[in-house]
Amino acid sequence: MRDLWDGLPAGVQDVAVLALLLLPLLVTGLVVTRGFAPWPLARAILWRFRWPVLIFALLIAVAVGTGIGLIAQERALRQGTAAAADPFDLVIGAPGSEITLLLAAVFLQPSDVSLLDGAAYEAIAQARGVAFAAPLAFGDSVDGAPVVGTTAEFVTHLSGGALAEGRIWAEHGEAVVGAGLGLPLGAGIEPAHGTGPSAESDAHAGEHFTVTGRLPPTGTPWDRAVLVPVETVWEVHGLAAGHAPERAEQVGPPFDAAYFPGTPAVVVRPESLAAAYALRSQFNGEPGTMAFFPGAVLSQFYGIMGDVRAAMSLMALVSQGLVAVSVLLGLFILSRLTRRQMALLRALGAPARFVLAVVWCHGTALLAAGTVLGVALGWGAAAVLSRIIGARTEILLHTSLGWTEVHLAAAFLSLASLAALLPAAAALRAPVIEGLRA
Repeated sequence: MRDLWDGLPAGVQDVAVLALLLLPLLVTGLVVTRGFAPWPLARAILWRFRWPVLIFALLIAVAVGTGIGLIAQERALRQGTAAAADPFDLVIGAPGSEITLLLAAVFLQPSDVSLLDGAAYEAIAQARGVAFAAPLAFGDSVDGAPVVGTTAEFVTHLSGGALAEGRIWAEHGEAVVGAGLGLPLGAGIEPAHGTGPSAESDAHAGEHFTVTGRLPPTGTPWDRAVLVPVETVWEVHGLAAGHAPERAEQVGPPFDAAYFPGTPAVVVRPESLAAAYALRSQFNGEPGTMAFFPGAVLSQFYGIMGDVRAAMSLMALVSQGLVAVSVLLGLFILSRLTRRQMALLRALGAPARFVLAVVWCHGTALLAAGTVLGVALGWGAAAVLSRIIGARTEILLHTSLGWTEVHLAAAFLSLASLAALLPAAAALRAPVIEGLRA
């Protein structure tokens, strides 16, 4: 049986799990309403007490939406950060914190990291299995957008092979801008030293870049980056340009180790998957270097997020449990509001199961409305939060509903519908005379 289940497509498994979760609701509904038509009367009761019903539906929606929004947001963040790190096959830097270097190299977060010298870069660039090794240089900005010095090979790789418009630089002082910057081709821009509020706008007076190309949208912080030849960043700071004086105007590799000022990170494009693992092993073992796969570091980060999500999910479950108890009490209260109508039905000779079916349908419809509204509320909250996080991090986050959220909502609805039998049964035990006098 296990082998049969494992052999089913993932979509079929998800549909099967959904059907199993909804089975208690369907079976209860068939047993309770068999042979009767309680829905017209239940619908009339819902309309008669529409304001209390609306309040309880919103209460249910908040409880369900909390869990739905948490799961949807966590998945969007996971997918968005993974997509941002996808172009970075292997990152090599000086020994230190992998997470700090990941934030600096992949997500362009200002960080204080050590530099690799020219000998270390030369060893990386000449290592077997390296398609290209692109140094990164940080430290400046243009109107808050980070300036990143690198090589034309990395820009081509980041763009997927072709720019959205224009061309890659051909000489020092030219720049390619991200898709999120509104700088036109041919625009002249002046760099400021540093990033953020502390940037010194006059530190590089007289220096300027000319925009020659634009990257296609990547959905990453690189959409708001200004990419220039790494030699330009070094020159702006009064350092050697990475080449011997007789080749001072050269742009791009090979670099001369003696004139290489240093780089906080080297992005390596391996020739194959086997080469990637060999390079990571090689430069993790050499003194003075640290090599890692950004995806592997993100997996550790996801593990931390998973622990946080587990704690938050537990809180959401506790919240849903408390709300479920509140809803159950609310159904008892609503049943008290309708006890005169139920007593009248019983006095007119309505079967007990019909009265049970009316009360149960009334409560289940309330639960179903709150659950559906909660799914929409959770998805909407996650979408808004994704926009806020995306605006702050420049990471494109796509919020969508998955089977996990659907299963969570279905499980809540099924269990709550079973609980709705309790106030329905209580309505049958109330004395008819007291109900008519209510």
